[in-house]
Amino acid sequence: MFKKYRIIKWILSTIAIFIIAIVLLGVYISSLLSKDDMSLSNSHVNDIEYIINDVPSYRGKILAVVTSTDSMSVNGKATGYELTELARAYYVFQANGFDVEIASPLGGKPPVVIDHDDMGPFDYAFLNDSIAKTKTNNSIALKHIVPEDYKAVYFVGGKGAMFDFPDNTYIKALIKNFNSAHKVIGAVCHGPAALVNVKLENEQPFLKNKQVSSFTNNEELLLIPKAETIFPFLLQDKLIAEGAKFNEGIMYLEKVSHDGNLITGQNPWSVWALAETMVKQLGYAPKERERTDEEHGVHVLYIYETEGKKAAKTLITQMIQEEQKSISRHIIINHSAISVLKGDLGKCYDMISLAAHAKDLENKKL
Repeated sequence: MFKKYRIIKWILSTIAIFIIAIVLLGVYISSLLSKDDMSLSNSHVNDIEYIINDVPSYRGKILAVVTSTDSMSVNGKATGYELTELARAYYVFQANGFDVEIASPLGGKPPVVIDHDDMGPFDYAFLNDSIAKTKTNNSIALKHIVPEDYKAVYFVGGKGAMFDFPDNTYIKALIKNFNSAHKVIGAVCHGPAALVNVKLENEQPFLKNKQVSSFTNNEELLLIPKAETIFPFLLQDKLIAEGAKFNEGIMYLEKVSHDGNLITGQNPWSVWALAETMVKQLGYAPKERERTDEEHGVHVLYIYETEGKKAAKTLITQMIQEEQKSISRHIIINHSAISVLKGDLGKCYDMISLAAHAKDLENKKL
């Protein structure tokens, strides 16, 4: 009898120790995150030199297309276009001399997804930009778009695009028009859903033999295990089925595919590079732009994945001590959580270690 109680006591003690360890680990990880900059939400266009200084003369208009779908039909979860995927490209285009107009399948005010953990000064500036706000609140219905008015089109991601981009008659006509006119077509994350089901005059798929990137099956299924029952299709599978040569990058890191006038990006962290590649394809050298803390974090993660922890740690030291750059520890910690979801506890430890190293170096600068 007493032996039984000792076993129960041992089990309860073990569980208590485990819970305490998890709580302490959570507290430690939270301490590695940068403190929220409350001033970020007050960012304005006039605060960002890249947007307002040395803007070249007018070069034409670019059309940004966002979804009108506000929920995922099966589970009813709210969706829309991703704010960061619109805002960042919007300002790259604007800073490089292009006016940006915003359209959607239905017109009017499209639904938007705002992830405050990913928001930076450009994103908050967009929210506080009265001109941008007017454009998003009054998006042009695609049926009213005159393709000849635009130099390029950019399909913004967001899970809603999986529902109202693939079979939209006006999107199909727009892509066919731009393709025949040799104009630039860009799309990011779930935005490439606009490219499927498009047949050219020769009845061949628009995507046949084209180099393409989009949100991958691995990225989708890790976050939404039942994605195949929620979406009409998995985007990577659909692109490949239509003859595309799919380029899969590292999960949740920057990846851009450039095939002539078609430029596609894998995920939200590909927006900056994609937008600047579109500017290049339009015949202009993109303005110099100071990379964001998040981009520095993405670069560290890329070096970790391709060259290992030691090289990533060296890069962190170089960036912070020698180049006086800041690194987003938030994105590194996010990748530690991703590692847990993938069952890779070793990588989780490495991510925490890299974030701690960055914090120690930044504290020494104070």
